[in-house]
Amino acid sequence: MVSLDRQECAATVLGGPTAVIDLGGLRIVSDPTFDDAGPSGYLTKLSDPLVDAAELGAVDVVLVSHDQHPDNLDTRGRAFTLEAPLVLTTDSSAPRLGAHAVGLKPWSSHTIARPDGNGELTVLAVPAVHGPEDAEREADGFVNCEVVGFVLSGEGLPTVYVSGDNASIRTVAEISRRVPRIDAAVLHAGAARVLVKHGGRPLSLDSRRAAAAAAVLDAPVVLPAHYDGWAHFSEGRADLELAFEEAGLTSVLRSVDHGTWVNLR
Repeated sequence: MVSLDRQECAATVLGGPTAVIDLGGLRIVSDPTFDDAGPSGYLTKLSDPLVDAAELGAVDVVLVSHDQHPDNLDTRGRAFTLEAPLVLTTDSSAPRLGAHAVGLKPWSSHTIARPDGNGELTVLAVPAVHGPEDAEREADGFVNCEVVGFVLSGEGLPTVYVSGDNASIRTVAEISRRVPRIDAAVLHAGAARVLVKHGGRPLSLDSRRAAAAAAVLDAPVVLPAHYDGWAHFSEGRADLELAFEEAGLTSVLRSVDHGTWVNLR
């Protein structure tokens, strides 16, 4: 049985990209996906949701790295997001995600009062590249679409990086330079591949790049997400474990079953 009781400072992945982060008295959900298995546009979901959205209880913030792809925001996930009291996302996604959605450009931030009475949680939007660094850019300058990651921080809290769908180690290096301490990282991995896009090259971190990102960030806690539950994810948990072992980083990888809470301190 999955326990969704509020935690003091922990995160769990529910499958696909969807993570729950309890931090500073706030419950934060990233890239919510709650549809049943089956076709979803040109993608195919392989797994039913681990929990129903209603089981999450009161949610304070939803983070949406981008809303254009159903493996990051499916039908039930969108309905869940539209009911959230606060949604942080990209400038282009915000108009589609309701009156409580705030669009953030990379390196802009939004602050939220903490229910624990210890000031504010700052959510910093950081860049992400949703495909190969050298891929042809769309008219708006993005690979596939506009995507952001997020860095969560506050007094007395660990600094937590949520990557969103990013395939670029150069981008991770830029984040590491500008945010010199990352205590925990939720990395979207899985080497997502769609054959008609960029020659089938990965649209998210493959396992070796996920290990490289962990090394660049020097994060003592790495929780992988976005590596199972969809047919176009080409690398799974075993690939991640091997890549981190070969990189000498097994000690930082929290390779746990979905629904298992990981302490972020």
